[in-house]
Amino acid sequence: MGNKQTFALFFANRGFFPGELIADAREEMKKVLEDKGFGYICMEESLTRFGAVETIAEGEMYADFLEKNKGGYDGVIVCMPNFGDENGASVALKNAGVPILVQAYPDEIGKMDFSHRRDAMCGKFALCNVLRQMRLPYTLTKQFVVKPDSESFKSDLDRFAAICRVVKGMKSFNVGAIGARTTAFKTVRFDEIAMMNIGINVETIDLSDVFMRMEKVEDSRMAEKRASYLTQTTFSGFPETKLDTIARLGVVIDDIINEYRLDAVAIRCWSELEIKFGIAPCMVLCDLNERGIAAACELDVNNAVYMRAVNIVFHCGPNPISMLKDKGEIIEHKMFKKSFGEGTGVGVNKSELKSGAVTYGSLKSEGGHITAFVSEGEFTDDVIESEFFGSGKVIYGKTVNEVIEHVATQGYKHHLCFSFGKCASALNEAFNKYLGIECKII
Repeated sequence: MGNKQTFALFFANRGFFPGELIADAREEMKKVLEDKGFGYICMEESLTRFGAVETIAEGEMYADFLEKNKGGYDGVIVCMPNFGDENGASVALKNAGVPILVQAYPDEIGKMDFSHRRDAMCGKFALCNVLRQMRLPYTLTKQFVVKPDSESFKSDLDRFAAICRVVKGMKSFNVGAIGARTTAFKTVRFDEIAMMNIGINVETIDLSDVFMRMEKVEDSRMAEKRASYLTQTTFSGFPETKLDTIARLGVVIDDIINEYRLDAVAIRCWSELEIKFGIAPCMVLCDLNERGIAAACELDVNNAVYMRAVNIVFHCGPNPISMLKDKGEIIEHKMFKKSFGEGTGVGVNKSELKSGAVTYGSLKSEGGHITAFVSEGEFTDDVIESEFFGSGKVIYGKTVNEVIEHVATQGYKHHLCFSFGKCASALNEAFNKYLGIECKII
């Protein structure tokens, strides 16, 4: 998901409107994408009139172009310099398999004569109607007609790119449920069939397998993982063997991820790891999240899926270092210390999160359906008392009370996922329109 995003450009045409405008549109759209840091592919200009699509035959040519480049583009941008033709577009886009952004040029005062009039606004209505008939989801620009070089369209591009990232990351991926559901938390129950219905495969791995593997980890691999953790956190005040054990767990989880081709994991994080090994797996989860592998604790598979969607972190402390002000510090989980004795919960990565705008929400699978919600707020610089353990942060938002009520009344978990930046709109559209996940903005 860190690779340069690339869009396939589609230029619509209808012959009795001025086709010459397409040549200018091609260059303008290319330049905007280049300036924004995006890649693009487009059908060769020589194949049709200005490389645009009008007829069914030209639509078939464009469909072949997309098929040959399958996997090489994250979304399609439909550019309408004039009215465009629905027949060619419907054939060209029917198997695109990615989000579609529909852009249309505005007409200009003083250029409404037969030689210059675009009528792209009416054409966009027509094309959107046909896409809807074909049950092909599509995304609109904020301004219904807009020039590519405008600030409004550049904002549209950023939002569309976010939608494409979510959709690409969520289509046909594997999530690992490592261990059984945390016994005391019925709240983290999930529906595997509901997951599979939208292309998410769940692989279950027993903790006994994890424990056997930990005993067989080579010292050299353990040392390498240990060194990696120390670039992200500090460790002192506990026996060195504790960090060695945490590193062995990290090596095993990496192996399981590679073997099962997992894109996200949820781990049963207590109480066996604490009782048998005297560690908590928080640092392991921090590292996975930093590497872009969504990792949730307490076997919350639902929110591991949500984390995958927006590449974010959740709950009490598995925070990637990129979300922190400084390196963390490995401490002992006070609840485990109280429950199982001193030295049983070493592994919590205590840290301070950065301040700034955040998007947050949660996901549930219930009754064969998957639903989610999303909201936005601000991590503030309010001071939290020094005795607080883990990674705390004060959040401000106009709808915080509504979120709390929604979580309680709609059966969401006591976990929330957070990401820096404001991306609620993009996430909501990606879920509802392209992924079949019912989502609500609060």
